[in-house]
Amino acid sequence: MRLKDIQKKFHAELDTLYATEEVNSFFYTLVDVFYQVSRIEMAMDSEISVEDDSQILKALKALKKHKPIQYIIGETEFYGLPFKVNKNVLIPRPETEELVEWILKHTNGNKHINILDIGTGSGCIAISLAKNLKNASVYALDVSNKAIEVAKENAVLNAVEVQFIEADILTTTQINDLKFDIIVSNPPYVREKEQVLMKPNVLENEPHLALFVKDDNALQFYKAITEFAVQNLVENGELLFEINEFLGNEMIRLLQKHEFSNIELKQDIFRKDRMIKGVKN
Repeated sequence: MRLKDIQKKFHAELDTLYATEEVNSFFYTLVDVFYQVSRIEMAMDSEISVEDDSQILKALKALKKHKPIQYIIGETEFYGLPFKVNKNVLIPRPETEELVEWILKHTNGNKHINILDIGTGSGCIAISLAKNLKNASVYALDVSNKAIEVAKENAVLNAVEVQFIEADILTTTQINDLKFDIIVSNPPYVREKEQVLMKPNVLENEPHLALFVKDDNALQFYKAITEFAVQNLVENGELLFEINEFLGNEMIRLLQKHEFSNIELKQDIFRKDRMIKGVKN
C-alpha cells in the first residue's frame, strides 16, 4: 500500500479527533519508526509503498482510541535524551524539563553531591541529572516495581549509573543512612476534581497512581516528602518540587512551616506556578 494512501486514511479517520498538523505528525513519526522512511523522502517520492501495512494501521486504530503516540512507539525524548515509556510510567512533560534545567543552572557540577529523585517513574529526572552532573551520586525512588523496571532500562539506554530504590515515600523515613544535597520530586498532584480538565489520551492511558490525589488531601505527597527532607537533607540542602499550578501559595506555607528558607516559586513557560524550591536551615 502506498504511504500517501495510508496518510489519506489517517486524515479521513483522525481529523475530527486531532488537529490536521498533529495527524501529520503522528503519521510521519510512525512511518519513520516502522519503515525508516523520512518526511523528506516521502516528499521526494509520492509512490513509496510498504508491503506490510498492518503495524501502522494498528497504530491508527490505537490513535482513534486516544492512545498516546509515545505509548504506541514505546519511546519519547526528554531533555535531549531517549526514554522508553509504557503504560506503567507517565510520559515526561516539557514542564519537567524546566525543573531539571533549574537544578542544573544552580548546581556546581564539579562538586560531589548526593541527589534523590522521589517518584521517579520513567527515571527522566534522575537520569537527566546523572547525565549532566558527572560527579553526582543519583538515587531514584518509586513505589512501583514496574516503573522501576522501565527506569532501569532507561538508565542503561543513556549510559548512566542511578541507584534505584523500591519504596513508598508515605511510610519511608530513611534511605541507607544517606544524607542528600538535593531532593527533587514530581509527585502525584492532580486533584480528582481536575480530571474534567484533562484530555482523554491522558485520562484513559496514563497511570492514575502517578497522577491523582484526593481533593481533600492534595498535598499528601508534598507533606510526606517535605518531612522526609527535613530529616534527610544536609544543612543548606535543597528541596525542589514540580507542583499543581493552583497550589503555589499552599506550597509556600508548607515549606515555611517546616522552616525552609530562600523559598522560590517559579513559573513554567506557560506562566503557570509550576516549580518551588526551598533550602533546609
